[in-house]
Parts: sequence; structure tokens; C-alpha cells
Amino acid sequence: MLNILVTGAAGLVGGEVCARLVATGHRVTALVHRNPEVRANDGSLVPVAQVIRGDVSADRFGWNAETFAEIAASHDLLIHCAATVRFDLDEEDYRAVNVAGVANALELAGAGDMGVLHISTAYVCGTRDGPIAEDDPLPTGAFANGYEASKAAGERLVRDSGLFWAIVRPSIVVGAHGDGAIRQFDTTYAAFKLIAEGRVRHMPARADATLDFVPIDYVAAGIAALANRMDEAAGGTFHLVSGQRLPVGRFAAAIGAYPHFHEPELVPPEAFDPVRLPALERRLFRRVAGLYASYFQRDPHFDDTQFSAVSGQRCPETGEAYIARLIDYCIAAGFLPASEYADSA
Repeated sequence: MLNILVTGAAGLVGGEVCARLVATGHRVTALVHRNPEVRANDGSLVPVAQVIRGDVSADRFGWNAETFAEIAASHDLLIHCAATVRFDLDEEDYRAVNVAGVANALELAGAGDMGVLHISTAYVCGTRDGPIAEDDPLPTGAFANGYEASKAAGERLVRDSGLFWAIVRPSIVVGAHGDGAIRQFDTTYAAFKLIAEGRVRHMPARADATLDFVPIDYVAAGIAALANRMDEAAGGTFHLVSGQRLPVGRFAAAIGAYPHFHEPELVPPEAFDPVRLPALERRLFRRVAGLYASYFQRDPHFDDTQFSAVSGQRCPETGEAYIARLIDYCIAAGFLPASEYADSA
């Protein structure tokens, strides 16, 4: 049994990670910011050993020196899930949470000689196409947004820390593999809703672009597996991805397979001009859907050889049948509208 401190424990991934760790017998301390509830992806409260409040962007997480020292000394491993995953923030906001927050977490780990399992993103590869190996050097530029750049900067701090560390890089995290269930609909789902409901009808997309959707249960299980194998994982970077590239055109067609949803028109980026969109669509594209347009304009081939070697796990199927399960769950949960013909079918 390990004493594990999980930052961002009230978040979507953090809560499910806590659930997996508790289920395997670890003593988990959940670090939360504003929301004190730690919930698994199924919505159930996770019986963690302790919930503590803290702000990762603040020096010593906002604790006094005595509390800081006590928390540092009483834990074996820090799993750093806390981050802002929004794409529309100013650089200073990303720097405060995704960069300074990592520095503060590393300071805590160093004070207690803790191992660090840092949660990053596969998209620190930036706008690169083609094969992306887990041990490829981090790019210094060509990121699609401030989020990706800040996560890369956070990774560099971990690598340079001199601590006992491993880095995990999930791709686009969506609902559970079996039934598509997800506890909260945010980030990517907000853009998906606008597209499916036909409020954003055009997306700039390369003909060869692909998406890598990965189930949340696979991601959380993978993080828990690495936590249990830190001696093997130390110094490694691990892609938690599907490795099954879904062409953007097939993703759009999966949406259009539902007769009451709108299949977006995919426009070559060089021919796409948001100014020409109808006024309401233009506003929604700029405020929400357009923030995720970069995913429709690249083709990364994420390799997960190192993760599979350490964990023995491989991601299950994530093709059109999985996308349909995601959509069906969104409908069942009321996030997306049901067909007006559903009751009579």
C-alpha cells in the first residue's frame, strides 16, 4: 500500500484515478481547490482517506510551512492531475496553473522525497504529423494553442527536476469504453454539441486529418497501473492513447448517421473564412468550436509501445461503434436531444 497524494482530485480524470487507487488498496489523499467532492466517473463518491484544500498555483499550495512539511513527509507518491484544460485563456493563466502549478508540485514532492507521476497531454507534440514516439524530444514551438505550450513547459520542469518521475500523456479523453458514460460534459463535448445540433455547420479540416479518442476508464486504469509500477516507469514518458486514428471524415459521418443530427461540412483550411459564416454560427465558432479546429487539421500517429511494455495494457476498439456509444450516452443523459421519432420507433 502506498500513501498517494492526487492533485486535481475533484476533476474528471482525477476523480476516476482516485477511485482506481482506492479500489486497489492505496491510501489516497485528495487535493481539491473549490469543489470538495471526489467522484468516480460513475458519479459515486470516492472513499478517499483525506480531502485537503489547496491551490496549486499558490506558493506551498497556500498552506503554512508546518502543513506543507507534514503533507510532504507523509506521502510516497504525488500524482499531479491538476491543470486547466481550457483552450481560451490568457498566457498568464496557463503559466499560473500549468507551469507554476507544476513547479509548486515538484517543490512539495522534493520536500518529502516523493515520486512524481505527472499527467500531461499527447498533444505536446504540437502540430506535428506522422509518427510520434513517447521518447521524442519536446518541440520548442509550433503548438496549436496556449494549453499545449503550457503543458510542454510543465513537462520540461518535471524532466529537469532531478526527482523520481514518470510522465503520462493522454490524447482526447472521452466517455467510458463500454457505454460511453462520462460524469461531466465539458471541453471537447461543448464543441461536439454545437456541431451535432447544427449550430456550427462548417469546420476547417484537412482531408487526411485524424482524431485519437481515448476512453476515460482506460486512461485512469493506465495511470493507476503506472503508479503501481513506478520503479519500472521512472524516467519514462507514456502515451495513453487509442493508437487507432479515426479520419475526421468518418467522425463527421458518424454524427450524420443520426437523422436528427447535422453532419458538418468539412472545408479545406485554405478555403475556410469564418467571416463568411452566418452571424450566429460565426460567434459560436469563434467562442467554442473554433478553439478545437486544430484537431481537425493534423494527423499525429501516437505510438504507445513503452506504455504497453510496462503495463501490459492496450486500448480497446475506438472506431465508429465506439463513437456511436458516446453519442447514445449523450442522448440518454440529456446532453444531446433525442430524436422526435424515438418514442414511436
